[in-house]
Amino acid sequence: MRLSKNKNYQYLFFFILSIYTIFNVWNSNLLIQINFIFISFFFIYCLKDKNFYLHFLKFYKSNQVSIILYTLFLLYLVFQIIPLPIEFLKFFSPEKYKIINKLNLDTSYQSISLAFSNSFFQILNFTTLLVIVFILKMIFYTNTHKIRLLFFLVLTGAFAASIAVYFYLVGNPDFFIIKNESSKTTATGFFVNRTVYSCFLVLCFLSGMEYLKKIDHYEKNNKNNFFNKIYIRIFILLITIGIITSFSRLGNFLLISVITLYILKEFFNKNKKNRFFLITLLLIVIFDILILGFYFGSDKLIQRYSFLLSEINNYTLSLSEANTFDTSRGTMAKFAFSEFKKFIFFGYGLGGFENLFKINFVNTTTKYSSLYASHAHSDLFEFIGELGLIGSALIILSVKSFYANKKNFLFKNFILLYLLIFIFIFDFSFHIPIVQLLFVILFSINFEKIKKFKWLFKYYFI
Repeated sequence: MRLSKNKNYQYLFFFILSIYTIFNVWNSNLLIQINFIFISFFFIYCLKDKNFYLHFLKFYKSNQVSIILYTLFLLYLVFQIIPLPIEFLKFFSPEKYKIINKLNLDTSYQSISLAFSNSFFQILNFTTLLVIVFILKMIFYTNTHKIRLLFFLVLTGAFAASIAVYFYLVGNPDFFIIKNESSKTTATGFFVNRTVYSCFLVLCFLSGMEYLKKIDHYEKNNKNNFFNKIYIRIFILLITIGIITSFSRLGNFLLISVITLYILKEFFNKNKKNRFFLITLLLIVIFDILILGFYFGSDKLIQRYSFLLSEINNYTLSLSEANTFDTSRGTMAKFAFSEFKKFIFFGYGLGGFENLFKINFVNTTTKYSSLYASHAHSDLFEFIGELGLIGSALIILSVKSFYANKKNFLFKNFILLYLLIFIFIFDFSFHIPIVQLLFVILFSINFEKIKKFKWLFKYYFI
């Protein structure tokens, strides 16, 4: 009875993940609100079960410092939206004080955040992510449960990729919620643009690699293993096609990087039982990427990489040295960094970048007043600007504390850290709830004890 009940909880979680994937660009704040309410009730209901509660306590005790730091981070986000007397605001955020005077806003009480509504919903979103981690530890507490979760993640990625590739092949027509507004010549599916879409698929691809690694070790007696491997191989094939047809430079680079890291790891692995896994990876490289890449038009991707040098040069120019201001990745990153220095300690609030951009350009009489940007195309500069040094330090310390836990010294988490760094620098994917959710899920799935790469984590985090 309990097993059946637990399965129902897991299937409910799978349903939530599916909804997030399909509707990830549909009124994001409304989706966050609905998900927060639903997840909160889900969590409370789980706590009523003694078995789930014990798993919750176990996880909390082993990661107490990290959870406390994350809770302080959430409280800091609340502080950013609390209306402060104007004298206090002048002290905590002199730049916000200048802005409200410039725009002739009500000067009695103002919050640090430039976008109260967006910041409020982001608090709900980041709270939901923590609660989801608790739920994961409560309902996916055996290795069998975790393998089932990985299987579903790969299935989700394959489904999203299949939809995107199909619509790409028929010319990306608008259909229901699928509206490719950024480009008609690339696959994006349910996602706002090709880079966010490809980063999502890379995380699903990573799930497939972990599944292939773990299935024989933890499910030795499962008669369905052979067929499950075939299914996963097909899913990975579809995901790979999805990444290739996105023609995203970052997505394709991360795909090659993940494959290369796994191959290097297996070459140094003395366990000969993993040779099948290595062969599978090599087949992915040879067949999927090379053959399918050229079939779907790798020349488009090569052409996009050819512009990379000029874009890198654009990063090196200051805003004043640039001939014109545009919304390219380099220019937006530099703008975000220049604004961060004005809000250096307490930031301008999560979700505040769009309003910051409007204040500087849209609500002006300059030649750039027609420009629009909702994100900085660099989560690194956007997040540190929104959070300030204090908020950034709290979330970094929380993550560091999690990595410092010996149970979390995993090769998978090393790859996730690698992906996080590149995505943070070159895109805004971590501002998209489904990417955040998938990253948190993979981050939380732990199968093995500390073995290798301990020295690497010690060097960076201890």
